[in-house]
Amino acid sequence: MNYSPRFRLFPTTEQREAMDWQRNTVRQLYNHALNEFDQIPEDAGTLRQRVWMVRDTLPALKGWWTDLKLVYSTVLQKAVERIRDNIQNLGKLKAKGYDVGSLNWKKPREYRSFTYRQSGFELDKKSGPNGRGLLILKKLKGETREIPIRIHRDLPDHEKVKEVTLKKEPTGAWYVSFCIETETPEKPAVEAIGSDDAVGLDLGVLNFAHDSDGRSIGRLDLSNDRERLEREQRSLSRKDYESNNWERQRRRVAEIHARMSNKKRDFKHKLAHFYTTEYDAVFVEDLNVKGMLESPQNARNKAEVGWRDFITILEHHGEKNGCHVVQVNPRGTTTECASCGVSTGKPLWVREHSCPSCGFELDRDWNAALNVLSRGLDKLGVVHSEDTPVETATAVSTDGGDSSSIVVDASRVTETGSPVLKEAASAAE
Repeated sequence: MNYSPRFRLFPTTEQREAMDWQRNTVRQLYNHALNEFDQIPEDAGTLRQRVWMVRDTLPALKGWWTDLKLVYSTVLQKAVERIRDNIQNLGKLKAKGYDVGSLNWKKPREYRSFTYRQSGFELDKKSGPNGRGLLILKKLKGETREIPIRIHRDLPDHEKVKEVTLKKEPTGAWYVSFCIETETPEKPAVEAIGSDDAVGLDLGVLNFAHDSDGRSIGRLDLSNDRERLEREQRSLSRKDYESNNWERQRRRVAEIHARMSNKKRDFKHKLAHFYTTEYDAVFVEDLNVKGMLESPQNARNKAEVGWRDFITILEHHGEKNGCHVVQVNPRGTTTECASCGVSTGKPLWVREHSCPSCGFELDRDWNAALNVLSRGLDKLGVVHSEDTPVETATAVSTDGGDSSSIVVDASRVTETGSPVLKEAASAAE
């Protein structure tokens, strides 16, 4: 699998200017190459062949565009090939039903990175104190090729670094990503997975998630960051656009955005790492996040929690740690009883599940997580008990109310050893 760990760079002022110059030069080449690509008819060849036609003009281009001679050759080639990657990504979005347009000319703030491919770079881990090193780049303008880097973790075992991408964040900070290819761990055989080796996750708004083992994971408290963001954003709106004061304030706003994003990303990665190392299979709801965000209620909380981002991170950690990550249909997981399967509608403010059929009572989200687990076991093909997990016995009575409020009691509720139940069911009162 391809893996791209990211590290922070600490360039000097001279190095920042050199990297900014190279980033802007590569941006101009990309815009030129995109214009040349648009002139080639589609029947002249495949997408790859047409991009290569543009890439093959680079030697002649250097004859009159002398700045290109100061940029390493693979950086220029990768900038042209970026057109193909972008078109392929647009095609993937279109296949998912998104309304996509065409590639556009890139402004300076829209083009933030450049890539060395296969050669032109070297990582020196021995220079400097522990946790520090040097990233050595070839043909970086001026005598500024050795850039300090903070190596906060070791690179995983690999044969070689395939690509090195340097990116400037909106805050002005520079980062480098090393694209390496590591061995993909083998996932456990489905036949060897038991119900105790799997977990179901119910994603929510009040709490970030609730799993089938009873854990409730709270949401991050970003209220202080959000209040500061609102203050700084109001201050930014009063500045003259693109003035020096506006640029300084824009960076303050970008730093708050970056801090909030880093907190959320760190939280999701740690949570995904825990579940994919603790269990052999993790089941999660396949939520239609786009449709949920278009609904009128609670849209900001839904957007901020980032369910789809967490599912993507969970799948990545599943590949890295050899864990099955399976998405299941979320429809009815909240209303169905994890004990007997009877569907019971309840408004959002009701946080307890009480089944009128079998008397099973449990936290609403925990009940949903048990349903996610059961569906995931079925979808993955894990053999587990299909018997009714709870049996009621003897008298059954109702409160005599209307059909929407009938409460059923059972004089005896028996636990039958269902693999999805973690505590004995209790009789409804």
